Order: sequence, then C-alpha cells, then structure tokens
Amino acid sequence: MELKNKLEIVKNNISLAQKRAGLYNDIEIVAVTKTHSFNIIKKAYDVGFFSIGENKVQEALNKFESFKEMPLIKKRFIGHLQSNKLKKCLDIFDTIDSVDSLKLVKKISRAGESLGKKIPILLEINTSKEEQKYGFLPTKTEALLPCFEEIGVEIKGLMTVGPLTQEKKEIRSSFSRLREFKDKLNSEINHKKMKTLSMGMSNDYEIAIEEGSTMIRLGTYLFGKRGIL
Repeated sequence: MELKNKLEIVKNNISLAQKRAGLYNDIEIVAVTKTHSFNIIKKAYDVGFFSIGENKVQEALNKFESFKEMPLIKKRFIGHLQSNKLKKCLDIFDTIDSVDSLKLVKKISRAGESLGKKIPILLEINTSKEEQKYGFLPTKTEALLPCFEEIGVEIKGLMTVGPLTQEKKEIRSSFSRLREFKDKLNSEINHKKMKTLSMGMSNDYEIAIEEGSTMIRLGTYLFGKRGIL
C-alpha cells in the first residue's frame, strides 16, 4: 500500500477515535523514519508527513542530507539521549521529545542559554513503570517541578511509550495516567501550561487518541520493519 493511502487511513482512524471519545483537538503525526533512508523521509514529506522522528544522533547525522526542498519539515529526536551527543543533537534536530531526567534538562537548558534561545522539549514519563524503560515516574510531581525552573528550555508537554502488551486495558491505563499527570502538573506550575501529549504508536495510537493524545509516532505501520523500503 502506498504511503499516501496509509496516511488517509490513519487520518480516518484518528477521526473515528476522536468521535468515540468526544475529542476534537489537532493531532500531530510523527513519521518515525529511524533505520530508513533519507529517500524515505523525502517520500513521506511529499505525501504530507511534516514531522519525522529519529532515535539515534549518529544515524541521523549520517543520513540527513538537505532539507531545503522540505521547508515545513520538523525533525524530532525521540530516543535516549546521551550527554556527549547533546551538541550534535541540537545541531540537527528541532526538538528533543524524550528528556528523561532533571540532569538532562539542566544540560539542555545550559546549551539553550549559550545559544540564546529556549530549546523545545518533552519530558518522558514511564507510565507503565517498566524497568527497561527510561523516564520520570508518574508518582510525584515534585520530581519534575524543578525542570520548569530551567530558563534554557521550553517544556511543551509529556511523552510516554505504552506497555509492551496486547492487553488494551493496560495500554489505556498507561495513556490515561499520562493525561492525568499532565493535568496535575499544569495545576502546580506557574509557567505556560503544557499542551502536548505524545503517546501512541503503530499498534496502539487509536487508544491513545481516545485518551487525549495530541501527537502519535508511527513507524512500523508506515514503513514496515527495517530494510523493507
């Protein structure tokens, strides 16, 4: 199936999920192009995907060519960021969507201050509390409040990865937990309120939409497994 057709199917599924939940907020679709070539990025852009997600700085450095013909492209870093890759990450990405510790927030903030700008970020929350995952735990807001005091970052919202399970109830609980945590944080901060909830991937994005997601990350559904396109 062509990418254009897949995009139409996704948009229709989003619309149906929003109707079921009575929600009608805008949804940003991030095409996860990790492990795929720059040519795939170009194909995705040409059919209407204007946000891309990559999870490795070095891989992105090696394959990113010129985005001059893609003026609307937004490059989002969605992987675990090692501190020694921060400068390179900021050189090539527009946002960092997977900031998983106060230590990393502080480092990004210092970099932002030195560049004279605020770096847009999302805070990663481990809503499923799985040990193999990175992120803040959705238990105590006190652990995240210091992040909002850093002047070199702009915290746009929260991100999570759903649990690795087929149990829809567990998946839904993970997403609703993120929404509730965002609302609780917003009630406690004196800064600009967060609006973004990045949750939902190829196998669970409809559930995420029903639970209030504003951003979904699709890779496998669009491009297949590594090396297929």
